[in-house]
Amino acid sequence: MFEFQDQVVIVTGSGSPKGIGRTIARTFAKQGAVVIIADMNEEGIKDTVAAIEEEGGKAMGITVNVTSPESVQQMADTIMEKYGRIDVLVNNAGISQKVTVADMKLEDMRRIFGVNMFGLFLCTQACMKPMRAAKYGRIVNLSSVSGKRGGGVFGGAHYSASKAAVLAFSKNLSREISAEGITINSVCPGLINTEIWKSLPKEDADKVIDGIPMGRPGETQEVANAILFLASKEASYITGEEIDVNGGSHMD
Repeated sequence: MFEFQDQVVIVTGSGSPKGIGRTIARTFAKQGAVVIIADMNEEGIKDTVAAIEEEGGKAMGITVNVTSPESVQQMADTIMEKYGRIDVLVNNAGISQKVTVADMKLEDMRRIFGVNMFGLFLCTQACMKPMRAAKYGRIVNLSSVSGKRGGGVFGGAHYSASKAAVLAFSKNLSREISAEGITINSVCPGLINTEIWKSLPKEDADKVIDGIPMGRPGETQEVANAILFLASKEASYITGEEIDVNGGSHMD
């Protein structure tokens, strides 16, 4: 199961050492995929590619600004020229900002949506073309528990709104193109054990943990495992869905 041998998998935001993108990329590589490390952090790209290659995997780094239509299209064109296929797109790139609505500026809203929603849209649109031609594709979008319950630990209302938009976008797109062999699903992580979580004061951290039935933050590997499933051929009849990976902090 979960065979990705020679499939080409793009993971945006996978150059950063702080989030879950690097774990996602390494997980796909261990299953035989050629993983595209797409990020603005050039040093981070090199580190992720090196980590994958040290583990015997295959990866290629591409510097991309997901908010730029030209940069995103160049990424897709480069991949198609080299590999001739795009099988999986994981829209992981995202940013956050802790600010109240009263203190929020319009530019803050534009910046958060620019990456979290508009960047996701641009990457999806560019990768849909080769997927439609091949009559096969898997798109997995990273939303958040904040986009479902309205707020979380780290982000403001603009972050929650952008992640809610990801869910609606994914469901609508699944209605448009799922008949062509392409599935579109979302993963909604809750509190995950990243560098951001580790930076929280203990008092704040304890309050968050109290709201999680499992009594702990999730691990990046646990999120990557859910994404791997949705991107697999085994998940062929699942589209327009969202998987919560939050230890029970939010239940539908």
